[in-house]
Amino acid sequence: MKSILTEAELDRIKEAVATAEKQTSGEIVPYIVQKSARHEVAIWRGAGLFALLAYAIVLGIRWFSGWGGTQLTEGITPVLLIIVTGCIGAMVVHWIPGVKRYFAGRARLAFATHQRAMQAFVEKEVFLTRERTGILLFVSLFEHRIEVVGDTGINSKVDSDDWVDIVATIQRHLKSGQLAEGLVEGIQQCGHLLEKAGVTIRSDDTNELADDVSFGV
Repeated sequence: MKSILTEAELDRIKEAVATAEKQTSGEIVPYIVQKSARHEVAIWRGAGLFALLAYAIVLGIRWFSGWGGTQLTEGITPVLLIIVTGCIGAMVVHWIPGVKRYFAGRARLAFATHQRAMQAFVEKEVFLTRERTGILLFVSLFEHRIEVVGDTGINSKVDSDDWVDIVATIQRHLKSGQLAEGLVEGIQQCGHLLEKAGVTIRSDDTNELADDVSFGV
């Protein structure tokens, strides 16, 4: 997973986190996963659709042949044709990310990303800050989705809609293959937003959570 970012890019992101945290008591944790779920349902949907198309073709051949039957519609041949075509559909969905996302559906992609983000929030113990000011900046590469999960000290001052621009910034760069640039810009925006929202830095502020990018499986 770390290979998706160079050492220089990792350093830039870490520096952006440190700089943003000098403006606010918020503790920003960037977290990246390759995918939030396996989305097996997409594979089954693809297999089912391809098999259904094969079945429709068999029926069409039988209809055009006057139901007299041909080699493709007799015996076990149509059954094998449907099974093989279904397997091809499953392979197409499995190996082509864009097709898999389509068959999974937006709602499922969003749900899986949110669930994985909440898991990462607990896994990285983002809640372990003195004033509950931890923020998880979660990026799911396969789903092309970003979640911002704030702890209670953040959510009391920042509305969920306020994160929209930050999410859009990272998402735009992610789709163009500029993940590091998106994270750096998003983290900078996050620092400005928190400062504006009154999540002020304390005189005895300490760095409670690591500034490094975290990677999940």
